[in-house]
Amino acid sequence: MTETRTKTLSRRRVAVGLGGALAGATAGCLGGDNSGTASIDANETATEETDDVSDAADASATVGMIYALGGLDDRSFNDAANRGIQRARLDYDVAFSNEEPASMPDFETTQATLSASESPDYDLICCIGFLQGDALSTVAGEYPDQQYAIVDSVVDRDNVANYVFREHEGSFQAGHFAGLVTSRDLSVGAGSTRPDERAVGFVGGVDSGLIRRFEAGYRAGVDHAPTDVSVRSTYVGAFDDPEAGYAAAAEMYEGGADVVYHAAGGSGLGVFQAAQEYGRYAIGVDSDQSRSNPRYADVILASMVKRVGTAVYDATERTIDDSLETGSTTALGLAEDGVALVYGTSLGPVIPDDVRAAVAESGERITSGDLTVPSELEESDQ
Repeated sequence: MTETRTKTLSRRRVAVGLGGALAGATAGCLGGDNSGTASIDANETATEETDDVSDAADASATVGMIYALGGLDDRSFNDAANRGIQRARLDYDVAFSNEEPASMPDFETTQATLSASESPDYDLICCIGFLQGDALSTVAGEYPDQQYAIVDSVVDRDNVANYVFREHEGSFQAGHFAGLVTSRDLSVGAGSTRPDERAVGFVGGVDSGLIRRFEAGYRAGVDHAPTDVSVRSTYVGAFDDPEAGYAAAAEMYEGGADVVYHAAGGSGLGVFQAAQEYGRYAIGVDSDQSRSNPRYADVILASMVKRVGTAVYDATERTIDDSLETGSTTALGLAEDGVALVYGTSLGPVIPDDVRAAVAESGERITSGDLTVPSELEESDQ
């Protein structure tokens, strides 16, 4: 790989310059965080252009955003990251480009292309998603003067700032909540429970150590509920296959599950579709998906938000301040408000008070260190 390498194979390039009008409304929130700052609706992306970032020379920083497979408009992980850089644009006059690789090999190509770019010269290249880790380890070694940040992975390079989340802690909250809900007779929105069944489900995207942490925390949370609840789980093998997400969730609902939690990116949209069709419930992930997917708000009881946008914003802000901690890892869990369970916009107000209180109590025990959440599945669950 050399610096004369041809331009990216990304399936779409979106460039955002300074001073342009903000695309779309501001109904979304940063990674589900109601911080009160301006934000970008998850249904909107920036205006598409075909060339480099405009007005980059006048920006406080120029950032290259390389998203996870599935790209923007996933109403989840990637869109949460995009809201973080959009917020940085509003607060600090940052210029950025959005890159959406279509396959695993495209990660290294895109990372190298941005690293070699002189017009613009990127102050920070932000890689979203653990699947970019191997490629970044190679590229960062070949461009030691370039600064990078990666979300959801740890790359052992002196020029990479790593941001990871204790998603198993937030998933514990989701599991505890699901275990409490399936044990009682609930009929709100477009769904209802079957308390005699006492079953819940988990749908993962790509089977990996990261997504298994979601499942491990979720199962532990379900077990924390006061009644015995069975958990069914499956992995659909992709983050951009709603049909597979639908089929997996439908099988669980048919088998008695009242609530299905997904950690499957865009594939999770199929989980919400199945919940509506079968009259059951779902728990979203990464963003408050009752906001980013309002058509399913009548079945989304809650979402386990990962404040991916906060990590992107922090890395950008520190780049501007020349204080980015490369060569180190920042871990964000419940105590750091990096993950949280947020209740749905439509169904949240009707969640029973005692369920809310129980979930809040388990969260306090986790943050105080009184309750330890496993990050790995037990052998019996694998």
